[in-house]
Amino acid sequence: MNSSDLNSEEYRFGYVAIVGRPNVGKSTLLNRILGQKVSIVTAKPQTTRQKLAGIKTTELGQVVYVDTPGIHHTEKRALNRYMNRVAKASFRDVDLVMFLVEAEKWTRQDDFVARALRQANVPVMLVLNKIDEVSDKASLLASIEQYSAEGDFDSILMISAKNGSGVDELEKRVMEKLPFSRPFYDEDQFTDRSERFLAAEMVREQLTMRLHQELPYALTVQIEEFKRTGGLLTIGAIIWVERDSQKQITIGKKGIVLKQVGSKARIVLEELFGEKVFLRLWVKVSRDWTDSDRLIERFGYTD
Repeated sequence: MNSSDLNSEEYRFGYVAIVGRPNVGKSTLLNRILGQKVSIVTAKPQTTRQKLAGIKTTELGQVVYVDTPGIHHTEKRALNRYMNRVAKASFRDVDLVMFLVEAEKWTRQDDFVARALRQANVPVMLVLNKIDEVSDKASLLASIEQYSAEGDFDSILMISAKNGSGVDELEKRVMEKLPFSRPFYDEDQFTDRSERFLAAEMVREQLTMRLHQELPYALTVQIEEFKRTGGLLTIGAIIWVERDSQKQITIGKKGIVLKQVGSKARIVLEELFGEKVFLRLWVKVSRDWTDSDRLIERFGYTD
């Protein structure tokens, strides 16, 4: 791609928010569109806690896809309230909203998101994800008619973020909705987040996948050291939990859990950054940090 393509009067640029209830595949879709891992993905709901922009640059335009936390109607703790606040704010400053739902699984949570989207003053595209899990296509078409009645949607598309089905057509339709404009980001930039942020997220992903029940929701990762010397990237990260008992579980007997998490996270980080990584992990306790506005801000959860 040359610079004249980026300055063409036919070039498009815009922001697109990917919103929906927890665990519908928003982060999987972002990674699929970008062709690389930027947003962490696990089977547990509410894995995404902060918004993250993935930048896709082509000859036709530059699209900034904003991955958001899942919108949910329970706000038991300060961290939950923060995630809802961030998600709802994200569709007020974009050119288009992609409302992601599971095909044939419209829930009360989806109703809640649909009501929130009525505040959006931009087109809302309803995107039915996980169509690869639907065997009865006639039933799928019937559900589209039902979803059409749930809100004033600009269009309805069907995709599978997991295998890529329909994603090319989705990107094409998104591009058509964006205004003509010069790009804002460099063409080789793929996210608005720092390397430190990405490192913390990749460590948290491995913790979420390794630990069970409620523990992943009680921890966060803070990068204390991030430096390059002699061809080696050294990363030091603190894993914060809320209880001494959680600290013991996170470390594991003879440190086995922490070693496994560190080993897998290091492999992911080396692939992400394309260099040798030395990773150090510590576990510390900050009591009830998920219910403290002051502490969640200290750990990087800022509006």
